[in-house]
Amino acid sequence: MKPLIHIVSKEVKDYFISPIAYIVISVFLLVSGWIFFTTFFLYNQADMRNFFNLLPFAFSFVIPAVTMRLFAEEVHVGSLELLITLPVTFRDIVIGKFLASVIFVGAVLAPTLFYPVFISFLGSLDWGPVIGGYAGAMLLGAAFSAVGLFASSLTRNQIIAFIVGAVICFSLAIIDKMLFFVPESLLGVIGYLGADVHFQNIAKGVIDSRDLLYFGSIIFIGLYATHFKGRS
Repeated sequence: MKPLIHIVSKEVKDYFISPIAYIVISVFLLVSGWIFFTTFFLYNQADMRNFFNLLPFAFSFVIPAVTMRLFAEEVHVGSLELLITLPVTFRDIVIGKFLASVIFVGAVLAPTLFYPVFISFLGSLDWGPVIGGYAGAMLLGAAFSAVGLFASSLTRNQIIAFIVGAVICFSLAIIDKMLFFVPESLLGVIGYLGADVHFQNIAKGVIDSRDLLYFGSIIFIGLYATHFKGRS
């Protein structure tokens, strides 16, 4: 466990000494805060629904932006080869980078906890969907982190890694909104691939094994593909 813990701590430290991380957090908070408070005072409802509706699409760009460097930068500067020669397995490297990105997702979400606290002072807030929403947000963030990690392993160019990761994540977020283009025989399969519908189920406080299986599968496929690509 020591090599894994060392990799996680190193990657988390690298996140918080990078200006990119603070820029991404600031932009996310500005955009989500503006949209949240605008719609909150417009509809005058004591809930977090509008914030959680925005989250899958915001994460489609935020998370690839913070994961694009994880492998691409290592390959570009040549430090990945040195890292592999250390007494760590490539699996430790993949899982360590993944866990660090999930921790960073938690750091991105942490300031938004102010929103439900603010709402609770203005009205009667149902905390069940709020807790479910943040749990779903962490699962969604973990799934998109695995996708972003895979995208970063495909290239040494961080911009290309960002574009590939953002396209995949945005496709997963929007695919269930495009079902009118899909033949009726494929509606069930294509609909299940959409990340937003699974996230919204959990955000409503509904814990369904199909939603947990979905996010677990995305995480596994992303990490396995990253490991396979890195070892090939």
